[in-house]
Amino acid sequence: MPRATNNVAAKRRHKKFLKAAKGNFGGRHRLYRTARETVMRGLYYSYRDRRNKKREFRRLWILRINAAVRLYGLSYSRFIDGLKKLGVSLDRKVLADLAVRDNDGFKKIVEAVKSV
Repeated sequence: MPRATNNVAAKRRHKKFLKAAKGNFGGRHRLYRTARETVMRGLYYSYRDRRNKKREFRRLWILRINAAVRLYGLSYSRFIDGLKKLGVSLDRKVLADLAVRDNDGFKKIVEAVKSV
């Protein structure tokens, strides 16, 4: 009896990785083993960086708020503390956007915090 191979499934598996590696340079899109390594590493990075993106954006927002608040003679920590005491529930994303796009509105918030 002839030896049974698993050609159909193996080819499908290989095609899946080679298709995902499309656009890579050289053997990374031609050779199954290197293509698989590249794709797996890319999937790992995309999973990891979806989480890192959240950290990076929060850091950016804090930097922007700090820079904007220092123009009015406050530090970031005192500003956030003042917001909490006032009961203002704006998150850092919105505050950073206000600092960049709407200086007058942000100035009013800062002055309200200074009065506390």
